[in-house]
Amino acid sequence: MNCAPLQITTPIRRFLEEALAEDIGCGDITTLLTIDAQKRSEALIVAKQDMLLAGATLAAEVFRLSDSSTEFILNCSEGDFIRKGEKIAKVQSSTHALLSSERVALNILQQLSGIATLTLKYVEAVSGLSVKILDTRKIMPGIRSMAKYAVRIGGGFNHRNALYDGILIKDNHITACGGIQNSLYRIRKSAPQLLKIEVEVKNIVELHEALSAEADIIMLDNMDIEAMKEAVGIVDGRIPLEASGNVNLENVRSIAETGVNMISVGALTHSAPAADISMQIR
Repeated sequence: MNCAPLQITTPIRRFLEEALAEDIGCGDITTLLTIDAQKRSEALIVAKQDMLLAGATLAAEVFRLSDSSTEFILNCSEGDFIRKGEKIAKVQSSTHALLSSERVALNILQQLSGIATLTLKYVEAVSGLSVKILDTRKIMPGIRSMAKYAVRIGGGFNHRNALYDGILIKDNHITACGGIQNSLYRIRKSAPQLLKIEVEVKNIVELHEALSAEADIIMLDNMDIEAMKEAVGIVDGRIPLEASGNVNLENVRSIAETGVNMISVGALTHSAPAADISMQIR
């Protein structure tokens, strides 16, 4: 597992509280009308497909926010590969809390496990090659730290987390600033010394411009395989190269075989299918 355990920070706890408030509102009408308020139950969370587990800590926190006495007992660990039919966890809580929190807890667990599972597929697709699979910022607002955590669980690596913690000169910056050379010149005048400067290029001509301007990292954006091979040969290991754009499970190994150092994949976080997980009250 390529990460430290996820910490329940104040922003994450606030997100979970707001998610519950959005779903429950002034009350879970069905549960309030059918279940005695004092009743307690036990529920099992079960995998309905093969999957990589991510987000169990968050699911447990959702139940605890509804009932602080909740016992959430994991049968496995974050980052474990779970087979279809396996019991992920046992939850002991008030029946009201179980029923009212079920959807929010499972939605989060399904989404993050889906991201981790898809990331693992990309990592396995480039197995044996010296390349890192990176995520992007193409993530639904509000869940970025959690989604990027799931990528790490799957064996991938995080690109910059936000606009403030990394310099990436993209095509629109280049157009607005008047070219690659001018963009890099302006940044180098005042950028923090320890921050690397990455430049996006679309062709070999722009690659030479970025090299001449002494970029620290170059992103090869939507280049075909032959152009990427040529770029790798030109750079010859002097600086890292990142491939980006239209990456999928069918072509990711071919891209990796060009010799690039990193491959960023937006699909990890914007198109990962949610894992199929259910909760069964016993």
